[in-house]
Amino acid sequence: MKEELLIASALVSTLGAASVANAVTATMSGGHHAGLKGSSIDDGTADTTSAVTQSSFSVSLSETTDGGVGVASSFMLANESDSGLHTAGITLTFTDGSKLDLINAGNAANSHDVSVPGSAGEPGVTVASTNHAQDGLDFFGQATAVGIEWHSAADFMADGLKIGASFSSDTGAAAAASVKLESSWGLGATYVTSAGDTALTLGAGIADSDWKDSGTAPSSGSNGFHVGFSAVTGDLTVAAGYANGDDVIDSTTASEVEVNDNTVTKIGAKYVAGDITLSIGFTSAAGKDSGTLGTAGTTEDAKDTLAAGISYAVASGVTANIGYVDVDSQNDGANDTKGGTSWYIGANMSF
Repeated sequence: MKEELLIASALVSTLGAASVANAVTATMSGGHHAGLKGSSIDDGTADTTSAVTQSSFSVSLSETTDGGVGVASSFMLANESDSGLHTAGITLTFTDGSKLDLINAGNAANSHDVSVPGSAGEPGVTVASTNHAQDGLDFFGQATAVGIEWHSAADFMADGLKIGASFSSDTGAAAAASVKLESSWGLGATYVTSAGDTALTLGAGIADSDWKDSGTAPSSGSNGFHVGFSAVTGDLTVAAGYANGDDVIDSTTASEVEVNDNTVTKIGAKYVAGDITLSIGFTSAAGKDSGTLGTAGTTEDAKDTLAAGISYAVASGVTANIGYVDVDSQNDGANDTKGGTSWYIGANMSF
């Protein structure tokens, strides 16, 4: 019996060593933030204060073939910031520096939008559910899980230029009583240059999509374009972006709507002073929504958001945040009372 145990132990040890030797490289990352959020809504309801705690934990996998091609993927074990775990497909990195995303690839227009500074932490005001004004620069860039996205290497055809292209197709999901994304494509570009002591980043993207339906089709798909820039001079960053297009909001609650002629304008700035970062931003968004698919929107929804924040690097991986937002809401062509203000104070811990 003793010999059998020794043999079994040696076999397990050998298999374990073999599995480690042949394993891909795995790295872990994640974060946790905790804080207090307060809100004051214009409709006169009582002010609220609530605790905000959210965590995330992800694993990245990578390896390189003998031919020098990198193969990578990732998955999340936890993500409380939204309802998805963001499981990635496969990313191939070629020897010339270009990349190809396979499965859950996304939309190339979204990969090249410019980041515009705003608040810090998690302040926020929830406007009326019937206000469908989209306030992100990439609101039109949908994609199905069955898709690819190609990323060029740096300095593609010109110093500082990177471009991307994507395509996704029908997953086979039935439209049922609503609509489902059938196909989409996107193009994007980022150009980095300098003007004296200022580093400039220019970003742009365009995308379009087709939808299938079981009854009434949308009058138009999700489509549009965005442009933006970011200028960094020393510790000061100034950025702005603009987007225009149509959107189809697909919902499992059978509340699919169209948002036509949606525009988004964002401007912001941040200043880094040692361990402290000050930020401020303004977003103006407006779009015409329709409660019936197949009918273009005629009444305008709008959201104007002023945001500001202070971040302090307490220690490596630990950041204290104070944030504030003020939201002015307009629904169906008239000002409503669902806007308001919100503040946040808390800390982020990441690894």
